[in-house]
Amino acid sequence: MSTEKDGKKRKKTTTIILGVILLAGIVFGLREYFKFKNIESTDDAQLSSNIDPVVARISDYVTAIDFKDNEHVNKGQVLIQLDDKDLVIKQQQAEANLNDAMAKADVSKANAASVESLLATGKDEINSAKINYGKARRDFERYQSLYKDGSVTQEQFDQFRTKMESDSNQVDIASKKYESAQKQYELSLADLASAQAAVNVKQADLNFAKLQLSYATITAPSSGIASKRSIQIGQLVGAGSSLLAIVEDSVWVEANFKETQLSGIKAGQDADVTIDALNGQIIKGKVSSFAGATGALFSLLPPDNATGNFVKVVQRIPIKVVLDTKDPAYKLLRPGLSVEVGITVP
Repeated sequence: MSTEKDGKKRKKTTTIILGVILLAGIVFGLREYFKFKNIESTDDAQLSSNIDPVVARISDYVTAIDFKDNEHVNKGQVLIQLDDKDLVIKQQQAEANLNDAMAKADVSKANAASVESLLATGKDEINSAKINYGKARRDFERYQSLYKDGSVTQEQFDQFRTKMESDSNQVDIASKKYESAQKQYELSLADLASAQAAVNVKQADLNFAKLQLSYATITAPSSGIASKRSIQIGQLVGAGSSLLAIVEDSVWVEANFKETQLSGIKAGQDADVTIDALNGQIIKGKVSSFAGATGALFSLLPPDNATGNFVKVVQRIPIKVVLDTKDPAYKLLRPGLSVEVGITVP
């Protein structure tokens, strides 16, 4: 009798336990359902950042490296120094050539100013000769009338005629002198223009020499972690060769959502980003923007549905999610780390 009662008691207890477990499962399931029914999530996501290559602009030898591997550097910080002795000499030569050209231009300018003053003097001489000729012609006309009346002698009349003819010749001489000065002035202006052009050329040469010299000092294009160093002291680097890369401080998430998940996702929505490398720590973020095409179209060999046998495959769209930069964990993030993203949708 006692055994039968114990069996019923155990059966009742088991039933209660199973009921409690079932109830707990239902409660947990409902809670998770209501929690995640408005969340679109994906584990096809990773951290991204801008990686800026540092490239040599000239060919020369490395004389100094002013950073350490994986060290944080600031924008504009000097990273590498190339041998610049020959570039300094070229700049000095360009400066000397510019000074010589400027001196020649000054001489041409002074010559043009001198000829211009002669031009002004020539105008005055023409005006003075015309005045004298006008007076002599009027005197001649007056004495010509007097000569006809017999009031003056032939000698006096001839003197005024000679004076008029002489003053007329002086007008011609002054005009020809002015024309010669005008041609000289035009030549001096052409010479000045040529000298000024030479100055501009030498100035451009100097600017180029300064630019080449500046390339010998290589600075950080942005703030971030100096990585992937590929140079040593004394190494000859060629123009265009990659020296290192700067991984910028800014980090964001590139999450690849299925096309069937996109209907409710909009820019500005809140997102929870779970960081695998930080033991699943969650950082808040917001949807920033959508890529212009699916990830498949950016691949090396994009699919062509117009050829071969077509099989419908769910495509994914890269979505940029910006992170909360005030979160202490933000500074620990590195591009390439895997993350999971959950976006709250209406």
